[in-house]
Amino acid sequence: MNDEAQPLLTHLIELRSRLLKIVVVFLIVFFALVPFAQKIYAFVAAPLIDAMPIGSSMIAIDVIAPFFVPIKVTLVVAFLATLPHTLYQIWAFIAPALYSHEKRLALPLVISSVILFFIGMSFAYFLVFPVVFHFINAVTPEGVNMATDIDKYFSFILGMFLAFGVTFEVPVVVILLHKAGILSIEQMTTARPYIIVGAFAIAAVVTPPDVISQCLLAIPLWLLYEAGLFICKLSKKKTTTQ
Repeated sequence: MNDEAQPLLTHLIELRSRLLKIVVVFLIVFFALVPFAQKIYAFVAAPLIDAMPIGSSMIAIDVIAPFFVPIKVTLVVAFLATLPHTLYQIWAFIAPALYSHEKRLALPLVISSVILFFIGMSFAYFLVFPVVFHFINAVTPEGVNMATDIDKYFSFILGMFLAFGVTFEVPVVVILLHKAGILSIEQMTTARPYIIVGAFAIAAVVTPPDVISQCLLAIPLWLLYEAGLFICKLSKKKTTTQ
């Protein structure tokens, strides 16, 4: 075996080892959570149930939905719970190939990305969902029973969690664009009006068609853009003073 093939084989073995660790940890956490699947789904469904009229309840259209939907929710929870471990394994695999200055930039960005994603999901669950579901309940026509299918509800909240999780990554994106030299601070400052309009346009597509929920996505998106811009300015000021 030649010298070039040996390092490649070593990297492939290490990659397989780290992927195996990711899968094993995920499966352990998933199977540990399965006995609590019903309770996990009850927690996820709480914002809608609390907003529903007294006597109303969620429904399951498919025969196997009462079993499979809580399992799907548990799969997502297991993925999120093991995400730090997954990212650590990915980091441990690629870190040796990075320069020291790249490591100093990449590690804080990875950690902050995970934290911001979870903050975005928490923001959606604790603030946005109650507002959205109470609004939907308020505009439900008289004589119409507000009964949501549990599978449809799961799809809806998963999309909302993803939307708000990604939205809260905006500061990281702004910092990366600045550090990579793609956009200057001046260019990003000039683009502010377009960002505000874009934030409301994205919110109009992603969220339900009410002004409150759209503002609850658009305003944080704009403020997070400003936060990223502020960090870039602060970083630039520190660099010039050193």
